[in-house]
Amino acid sequence: MKILALGDIVGPKSVEELGKKLWNYRKENKIDFVVANGENASRGNGLDPDSAQNILDYGVDVITSGNHIWQKNALRDFLDSNKNIVRPVNFPSTSAGNGYTVVDCMGYKILVINVSGTIYMESLSCPFEAVERVLEKENGRYDISILDVHAEATSEKYALARCFDGKINVIFGTHTHVPTADNQVLPGGTGYITDLGMCGPKNSILGVKSEIIIEKLRTKMPVRFEFDDENIVFSGAVFDIDVDNFGKVTVNSVKRAEF
Repeated sequence: MKILALGDIVGPKSVEELGKKLWNYRKENKIDFVVANGENASRGNGLDPDSAQNILDYGVDVITSGNHIWQKNALRDFLDSNKNIVRPVNFPSTSAGNGYTVVDCMGYKILVINVSGTIYMESLSCPFEAVERVLEKENGRYDISILDVHAEATSEKYALARCFDGKINVIFGTHTHVPTADNQVLPGGTGYITDLGMCGPKNSILGVKSEIIIEKLRTKMPVRFEFDDENIVFSGAVFDIDVDNFGKVTVNSVKRAEF
């Protein structure tokens, strides 16, 4: 099985380009399952129901998210009704939606968990304990497990990966919009990369027009962010895995992907 994980989808134009490219990429590279972070896919950040549905229709099997997921109020009912989109599991239990899901693929049940970091981000419950509770609750109910760590600090992402090495099959980081070069199989067998990068305009600054960010940093004055819509590139990683007749999962490789 090949699992494609895509970094933060930034802006409506990136969603539109996803519809033109993803199914072809899946076919050409024999991708069986796709998970993508969609928390910045709508204009003004956040994710609205129409964009979420488009992302799913365009070939993403599960959408993960992060700290911007609550910016579109209309999404909250969608989170409650659609099991193919998740919000960070360590938000309060009263929050809309779920922090993980279990979906079917090729006869296997795939557990997808989303968790938010707490270093330089909102003060949420402990991400380690939140993930442990999910694994304990769903023990024996899934074949393959995936974790999106939506966090700012690389140390926190790597600490979570080492903590759950051998307990979760695929772990990747999102949020910074900058891809890392540490794709690897950890000693316990978990496929890992610190950050998948961004699905968005290549020549922007984290998806926003460069001149706007430069102005803000130079003048320290408020500016209105506008997404750049040119030269959309999709960044992520492909996790190549095997499942034997006894249910043992082996991650063969983790390779950076860009298209």
